[in-house]
Amino acid sequence: MEFLPILLGTDNNAYGVARSIHEAYGIKSLCIGKAHLSYTAHSKIVRQIVHPKMDKDEIFLATLRQLAEKYRKIDKILISCGDGYTKLLTKHKDVLAKDFLFNIIDADKQEALENKLDFYKMCETYGLPYPKTLVIDRAMVEEGFDNPLTYPIALKANDSIAYLALKFEGKYKAYKINNEKDLMETLEKIYRAGYQGQMIAQDFIPGDSSQMAVLNAYVNTKGRVTMMCFAQCLLDAVLPAEIGNYHALVTMDGQEVYPVYKDFLEAIDYRGFANFDLKKDPRDGIYKVFEINIRQGRSSYCMTAGGCNFITYLIEDLLGHKEEACHYHKDSGLWLYVDPYVLKKYVPDSLRPLALEALKKGYSFTEWYKKDRSLKRWLAWMRHRLSSIKTYRIYKED
Repeated sequence: MEFLPILLGTDNNAYGVARSIHEAYGIKSLCIGKAHLSYTAHSKIVRQIVHPKMDKDEIFLATLRQLAEKYRKIDKILISCGDGYTKLLTKHKDVLAKDFLFNIIDADKQEALENKLDFYKMCETYGLPYPKTLVIDRAMVEEGFDNPLTYPIALKANDSIAYLALKFEGKYKAYKINNEKDLMETLEKIYRAGYQGQMIAQDFIPGDSSQMAVLNAYVNTKGRVTMMCFAQCLLDAVLPAEIGNYHALVTMDGQEVYPVYKDFLEAIDYRGFANFDLKKDPRDGIYKVFEINIRQGRSSYCMTAGGCNFITYLIEDLLGHKEEACHYHKDSGLWLYVDPYVLKKYVPDSLRPLALEALKKGYSFTEWYKKDRSLKRWLAWMRHRLSSIKTYRIYKED
């Protein structure tokens, strides 16, 4: 089987995709992106094309045109590994489809799903539980408004891409707001920094990372879900800009959520990978959804680490191989982004037995692959592990 995987991105997600491809097919991947990152550097399974303006339409398209010309005789598969590249891929879908294989929704559907207000309307229509929500805009902040939610509440930007570009003191990916004074001060600070979009205030679901989970799914080119993989969060990020990201995940049976999310994806005529952030509400025992990402998650390698090589579902689909019945993943496997010491020390007490048992069975780091090892990659991996110990010590014991 000969094909060229072209991964849009050079981060840990991209390396996880490249590693999953290499494990399944023994094929090297080509990553294109804005910068050389340590995850995909000094690799035997990844080549990189880097341009500081790769996120601009003209550079992105010119790069892909050159690749289309260079590799005319083999199938070229595009896989997005970041939100910005997903937007470029959906925007130029019709042009790129002439030379490349990929599976993704159109730009209008992407915009609707990534707009949290529109997404929650879909959740209402198709029965996906989500937290009570209030949409806030700049005019409401300037004129004043009534907040029907009970404190504490969660606050985050509706336009996550625009918010990511902002720089200001005290910036968090998401905020826990305890009273009206905190709410107004936070909103004013965000809008002063230049944010123009809506803010989403939500009922704060009680509980720590032991209540958090992630669901990944693949919907084939015919609109049928062929893979679902659920993972329990054991540890989440502590850096303000990374709140909500996962640093330790264990895959397990997700029958509690598989049926309703499969029905949802097929009902809205979805295509490609979908990634849902979930949190179980201890007040009613139901998983509530926060958002959908139009790609595999940043921690996507957790699926392969747990015995579900997710990328094969995309590749077999695009190369026209036989469609199989949906795989509902049940097996357990531990994926780490931090040193094992960090998990042992900071895992919530309720999950400690599960974490210790998973550690005993073995664990995987995305970037430490037995077929791609070298002194430089080992040093980068060890720096990453040691940095995680230092970071958690600062933020957890401050």
